[in-house]
Amino acid sequence: MSSAEQPAKMWSGRFREPLNPAFENWQASFRFDVRLLAQEIAASKAHAKMIAAVGVLSADELAKMLDGLERIPYSAAEEAQKCVNQDVIAEAWKKHRPGIGAVGSAMPYVVTLNPHAEDIHHFVELQLTKLVGDLALKLHTGRSRNEQIATDMRLYVRDAIDATVKRLRAWASALVELAVGADEAVMPSYTHLQRAEPVLVAHWLLAYVSMIERDISRLTDARKRMNLCPLGSGAVAGATLALDREIAARELGFDGPTSNSMDATSDRDFMLEFTQCLATLGIHISRFAEELTLYSTAEFGFLDLPEAFSTGSSAMPQKKNPDFTELIRGKSARLVGAATTLTVLIKGLPLAYNKDLQEGQEPVFDASDTIAGILSVLPSFTRALKFRYDRMKTGATTGYLNAMAAATYLSNKGVPFRKAHEIIGNAVRLGLESRRELNDLTLEELRTLSEAFAEDFFAAITLEATLDCHDVFGGTARTRVATALAAAKKDFGEDA
Repeated sequence: MSSAEQPAKMWSGRFREPLNPAFENWQASFRFDVRLLAQEIAASKAHAKMIAAVGVLSADELAKMLDGLERIPYSAAEEAQKCVNQDVIAEAWKKHRPGIGAVGSAMPYVVTLNPHAEDIHHFVELQLTKLVGDLALKLHTGRSRNEQIATDMRLYVRDAIDATVKRLRAWASALVELAVGADEAVMPSYTHLQRAEPVLVAHWLLAYVSMIERDISRLTDARKRMNLCPLGSGAVAGATLALDREIAARELGFDGPTSNSMDATSDRDFMLEFTQCLATLGIHISRFAEELTLYSTAEFGFLDLPEAFSTGSSAMPQKKNPDFTELIRGKSARLVGAATTLTVLIKGLPLAYNKDLQEGQEPVFDASDTIAGILSVLPSFTRALKFRYDRMKTGATTGYLNAMAAATYLSNKGVPFRKAHEIIGNAVRLGLESRRELNDLTLEELRTLSEAFAEDFFAAITLEATLDCHDVFGGTARTRVATALAAAKKDFGEDA
């Protein structure tokens, strides 16, 4: 690079030697942080208004600056259009007001056409200079790239949280819809992957709605905690102008400015927390996928996988493979990996900003893209599920799943529960030896085990009674599930 080109760098004044070309290309972040264009422009507008308030920009200069910033996406898309003839860019240009939407399709070309842009901040400055001349050079007065990227990433994560919550609500709605359709259908529940007790299918589905509620709560809580504006923090010690930081905070929809400049420029807790929330969400989705994968096997036979979300085997003509559930189970690993990357990245960094933090952007982008992809398909897949309620009922009514209800019957008769547990265990053994369910044992046989058994025992261990003996808030009793389902419909129904 010649000395004439060197001033194009945002930091070039102190340096005399050109950058090693391989290093320059390797260390540049523009190829991935170009997706922060909308956030960078919004933050730059807010900063322009702050410096105008202290007299750095006149009213006319501010207007010209804001207009130039507004035009940057248009000019970038126009440059790409002139150099490539691609239908997708032209179509985006027709369907959308030229801007971020239009330039989105042209992002790879925008990067290619701006090889000297180190990062999104440098790109915006270069583009703004083309549009408004040397006035663009005033924009960086009183700010640093350290605070810029901290602000851009907060804006990005905030938007990603909002989008994720919206998509989560759509999945919850699909689960509720499925639960309503299940009515009072039953299935076996499992502990240790062994049949445990019968539950309503709706109760099982609502378990995942409960997980989603926690996921939404975590994301919402994280959003509230991170919603403070770093602009005005400078490189590390605060801006060198008496900026009114509330201006930028208001402009960008933050609750206020950050309280410590060193923390603001180096804080990536909000990115870590976001990816941790997504990792937990991914685990919940993976558990759902795992159950459906198991339940769709011939060994369980509880459901037929929707053909629209399955593929076949290239070798075995009879196969219908659970590709969707397996793939989202696998993608949960990427979400956990993003959170792990951020954790390891941050743990050893001294205050304040370090270049290492550049490596935190891509895991956040990847996690955001991954969960968006999963949740774009999951609600439709969920609605397409078809359960084999007859097979589920058979599983729920065989294998002594009413043993807990039987022990409860004896306990209600005054038998200490520990003793009742032992008596029913003996009854189960008798049933196993004679290949009969508890319902099929005679009263005379049962009374050899305990005098507490009476004719009303058999009514107490029917399927309905076994469900309804769990008549406690959060239990699978039919009235309790109906109440829980009504609440879920209110929270996640179509009109919610």
